[in-house]
Amino acid sequence: MSIILAIIIFSFIIIFHELGHFLVAKKCDVKVNEFCLGLGPTLLHFTKGETTYSLKLLPFGGACMMEGEDEDSQDDRAFNHKPLWQRAAIVAAGPFFNFILAYVLSVILIGAIGYDVPKLAGVMEGSSAEEEGLAAGDTILALDGYRVHFYQEISVYSFFHPGKTMDVTYERDGKEYSVQVTPQYNEEAGRYLLGLQGDYTRIKGNIPTTLAYGFYEMKYQIYATFESLKMLVTGQLSVNDMSGPVGIVKTIGDTYDESVSSGAFYVAMNMINIAILLSANLGVMNLPPIPALDGGRLLFFLIEAIRGRQMNEEIEGKIHLVGFMLLMVLMVVVMFNDIQKLFV
Repeated sequence: MSIILAIIIFSFIIIFHELGHFLVAKKCDVKVNEFCLGLGPTLLHFTKGETTYSLKLLPFGGACMMEGEDEDSQDDRAFNHKPLWQRAAIVAAGPFFNFILAYVLSVILIGAIGYDVPKLAGVMEGSSAEEEGLAAGDTILALDGYRVHFYQEISVYSFFHPGKTMDVTYERDGKEYSVQVTPQYNEEAGRYLLGLQGDYTRIKGNIPTTLAYGFYEMKYQIYATFESLKMLVTGQLSVNDMSGPVGIVKTIGDTYDESVSSGAFYVAMNMINIAILLSANLGVMNLPPIPALDGGRLLFFLIEAIRGRQMNEEIEGKIHLVGFMLLMVLMVVVMFNDIQKLFV
């Protein structure tokens, strides 16, 4: 069941990403040769108009293949003949659609189960938070200026800033206060803790509130992904800390097993929560200026804007091919680590 759920979730997110490229390409009158889900040999395909729609053997990945995207083409509707702003819009549409999907799913999730307010049930004895006077009933508003909307954001922000003394802004009896709290290392948890204890009260708001908190949920997931990527680049996290398809399938399976006894509703909510995380991840992970990624293509467009002329299509295509091969190597390494973790 976990594999089936993973394929469904992956496919939905990837199709939505490629749909962004596809719709904007069509809007810009670019010829789309193929729209596919998956990688490798073709299992099924059909042609409608000028575009072939296909299903590939490997269920992870997809593509919107446009005329003149990675090679020279004399077709007037080729990608490489379109104005720079249109090409940039087509490429940026993929990650942007992932953020749209993350937002829509966030609204559904918040509308169905509400949101957890960042309200304290208490503080840990002997903690810096206790010394600074924080107490049960206080509502955390911000950490170092980072606006907090959900209680889970507190522990996530603390994770990304281990041991750092923070300016904690909170509300008590309608008034705002600010104190400095220093996290303390907790041997049992194996990380730094602020010493705050949440009461995890969930609230269901009206339609405007749900729409707003759907945005906050999406923003939180994007923030967490960006910070994780930054820690990976700075060496605070390693490739061993990353999860690929195998690790994600395991996470989906574990989540399903834990929630199935509570009923189909809770299974659906947990799967939506995972889909929000994956969609935000896919959007963010496509933005770094790495060849073969959307961010890499946008970097080439920026260089083109500065130079005032396009780079040779053949050279650019080779650069993206090398980038793609390196990404495949990284995927294999991550997958190997995931498989190793299954037996640890």
